[in-house]
Amino acid sequence: MREFLRRSAAFSLCIFFSISLAACGNSQGGMTSFSSTAPPSAVAPQATATPTPAPTPAPTPVRDSTPVVLENTASGSVTYGNSVVSIDASNTADGYFMARYEGSNQKVKLVLDGPDGRQYRFDMNNAWQTFPLAAGSGSYTLGVYENVYGTSYTQAYSVSFDAAVKDEFTTFLRPNEYVNYTADSVAVQKGAELADGAQSDLEVVERVYDFVMEHMTYDYDKADNVQSGYLPNVDNIMATGTGICFDYASLMATMLRSQRIPTRLDIGWSGDIYHAWVSVYLTESGWVNGIIQFDGTQWKRMDPTFADNGNQEDWIMEYIQKDSNYNTLLVY
Repeated sequence: MREFLRRSAAFSLCIFFSISLAACGNSQGGMTSFSSTAPPSAVAPQATATPTPAPTPAPTPVRDSTPVVLENTASGSVTYGNSVVSIDASNTADGYFMARYEGSNQKVKLVLDGPDGRQYRFDMNNAWQTFPLAAGSGSYTLGVYENVYGTSYTQAYSVSFDAAVKDEFTTFLRPNEYVNYTADSVAVQKGAELADGAQSDLEVVERVYDFVMEHMTYDYDKADNVQSGYLPNVDNIMATGTGICFDYASLMATMLRSQRIPTRLDIGWSGDIYHAWVSVYLTESGWVNGIIQFDGTQWKRMDPTFADNGNQEDWIMEYIQKDSNYNTLLVY
């Protein structure tokens, strides 16, 4: 009996010991711990989820600032004239014609009546000159007049022709007698420098306007003594940094046209002052007549001469932005 109890106790102790080993995770028996919560030091580290980064916005592309100077040519396919006058109307679709006086008279006028009812007058010389068809498509009458004496002239030649101008921009993207430049013009290169890195045509317009305002000084002596027939020389204007309203407008038009921004040179009256300013075409806005910039509310007229000489004071800026203060007579 004593031997039976001794063996039973030994067996029970063996069973208890085996269960205890199993509960401690004896790996040799393929068992896992019964504990539902392991101590902190035993928890495997969990990877932190990395948030998906927001896509990087694509940068606004800069516009191409390479200058483009359209060449005017007298190609000879459509011509008119006589012994003293040569007219080449081969490129009227591009908004211009060319003419040359071949006589000996020192004072010669070309008078052009357009389909808009306006009359455009130019001085002629012995070189080929480019004249804009600013009124667009329609019928034009051209007359060339030689000086007799004083202010009296006699007609040397006259012709009428029709022009089918391809669009409203081509005339205002190229040089002519009033906005005269070449690919080598310093003003063209400066325009490209100002446009470099700009993201829109409007930004180019603003940069050019700011440059002209800072670079130019109004020449009162020149204004008092300017002669009839005066034409701006944009590189001389750049070199001297001085000029009259005509010079300001021609310089701006040169820079903007060579940057492929259609620009009109407007001549007319501001109050009782014979004056010149510019208008530009912007894709998002169309033709903006005499703008300076868009301030979020309204366009302001681009009249650098008045703004410069009025030191951009409130009264002059208010004057500039009123269309009623300007009367456009001719456009070049």
